[in-house]
Amino acid sequence: MEGDEDVDSLGEKLYDVIYPKYTDMTPKLTGMLLELPASVVNQMLQDEDLLNKAIERALGALTSSDNSEGVSQTDDAVSVSSDSLGEQLYDLIDLFNTGHTQKITGMLLEQKKEAVLQLLLNHTLLEEQVKTALKTLKEQGDVARDVSDSSDTEDVENIGETLFSFVQQLDSAHCADITGMLLEMDSASLQKILSNQAMLEVAVQKAKSALEGAVSQRQMEMSQ
Repeated sequence: MEGDEDVDSLGEKLYDVIYPKYTDMTPKLTGMLLELPASVVNQMLQDEDLLNKAIERALGALTSSDNSEGVSQTDDAVSVSSDSLGEQLYDLIDLFNTGHTQKITGMLLEQKKEAVLQLLLNHTLLEEQVKTALKTLKEQGDVARDVSDSSDTEDVENIGETLFSFVQQLDSAHCADITGMLLEMDSASLQKILSNQAMLEVAVQKAKSALEGAVSQRQMEMSQ
C-alpha cells in the first residue's frame, strides 16, 4: 500500500511539473516517466535538467511511435529513425548507471525495430532487459578472464619451446636443465633474450656455470 502511495505521490508531482509546458501530453508523459524506477523519478524531480532530458526522450519515443503507425517509409527514413531510436535508447539506459551503457545499447539494438520501440514505451520491460544484458556482460567478462588466463599458459609453453630450440643449438648436452632455469625468469626478460642472440648466449653461459657449480658441489658432498 505504501508503494502505491509513493507512486501516486510521484505521479502528482510529475504531473504538476509537466503540465505547464506540455498540457495536452501531460497524462501520457507522466505515465511513461512513472515506469522508471522510483529512485530515478525522485532524482529527476530534484534535477530539472535530468527531468527535461527524460521528457524529451519520452516525447521522442511518442513521435517515433506515431511515425511507425503512419505511411510506409523509405530506406533512408527508416535508417534515420533507427539512429534516433538508438540515441533515445542510449539516453534511457544511461539513467540506470550500469557503467556499460554503450555495450547494453548495442545489445538491445540487435532486436527488431518494433521491439526497441516497445522498450522506449515500456520502462519496466526496459529495466528487465538492461538487467539481463548486464548479467550477460558480466558472464562474458568472466569467460574473457578465463580465456586470458589460458592464453598466458599457452604463451609460457610457446616461449619454452622456442627457448629450448635456441638453447639446444648452444648446449645440446644440458639444454633441458638450462631451459628450465631460464624459464624461471619473468616473461619480459625472456622475450628480451629471445630477441637478442648475445644476451641469450650470456644467459645460457650463466645458467651452465650455475649448473656445473651445483653438479660439482653434489660430487664433493658425495665423496666426503
